[in-house]
Amino acid sequence: MEEDLNVTYITFGGHVEVHKYRYLYFMVVLIVYILIICSNSTIVYLIWKHRDLHEPMYIFIAALLLNSVFHSTNIYPKLLIDFLSEQQIISYQACLVQFYMFYTLSDSEFVLLAAMAYDRYVSICKPLQYPTIMRKRTVSVILALSWLVPACEVLGSATLCTNQKLCSFTLKVIFCNNSIYKLFCVSSRAVILYGVFVVLSVVVLPVLFIVFTYTRILIICYHSSREVRTKAAQTCLPHLIVLINYFYLISFDFITARLETDIPKAAHVVMTLQLVVYNPLFNPIVYGLKMKEIYKHLKKLFCQGKTN
Repeated sequence: MEEDLNVTYITFGGHVEVHKYRYLYFMVVLIVYILIICSNSTIVYLIWKHRDLHEPMYIFIAALLLNSVFHSTNIYPKLLIDFLSEQQIISYQACLVQFYMFYTLSDSEFVLLAAMAYDRYVSICKPLQYPTIMRKRTVSVILALSWLVPACEVLGSATLCTNQKLCSFTLKVIFCNNSIYKLFCVSSRAVILYGVFVVLSVVVLPVLFIVFTYTRILIICYHSSREVRTKAAQTCLPHLIVLINYFYLISFDFITARLETDIPKAAHVVMTLQLVVYNPLFNPIVYGLKMKEIYKHLKKLFCQGKTN
């Protein structure tokens, strides 16, 4: 720990021999960050540009991919600075901001996936009512709530953490996640109970809602024509793949952040980075290749680039 004008500094202990491989790590992380920005932004650009993609389903996809860009920007710039620094430190206040942004955007992803599941449910189970239910105003309200509700709830967790006394000043991770709870002198019951409330409201409830909507969709499809089943598979399968992938990764984050780790630092770094490397690169690939209309415009974009 270092103190300067009453500022408390936290040291990251999760970096592996940064002094020896700093430039290699820097280049790898920079390339990954650029790939994340480019891949997600390309799909968002296509959805924004083409009017036939100005439908609720594609708007929610754009919001999800934009969420991934924000999520990565919260992590990668600090990682890049750390790889070129002699000491990997951060002020406790900045750590709380990173913690706040990390879980706000993580929880927003679940709410957005729930909104996408609802959109598919209305489209397949109530097709005649779809235009009146999924209006532009409704979509705008859902998008606003998808970011505002998690932001307000996670703000409560961050506020509770500011009032905790610290007895440890080293995080065994490479960015600020819920491992900050291990810095507290005394385990706070209020922080734990409020954290459980946040997880239940913006993670568990959206997942249960998604399970319910897709169960209803499967029941409807089972009694419908082959054309309806094909349409459902084309539009629902990518969402399910993304949900399963993300639920696994965020669960992994919650578990590993609370483990008293005796595992090697290198293994811990790999496990921690899964959420901020694999998921932001995985989503645009799934939606770009599996969503027929997006893939069509994506193919045109790259074909034009080759002909020019």
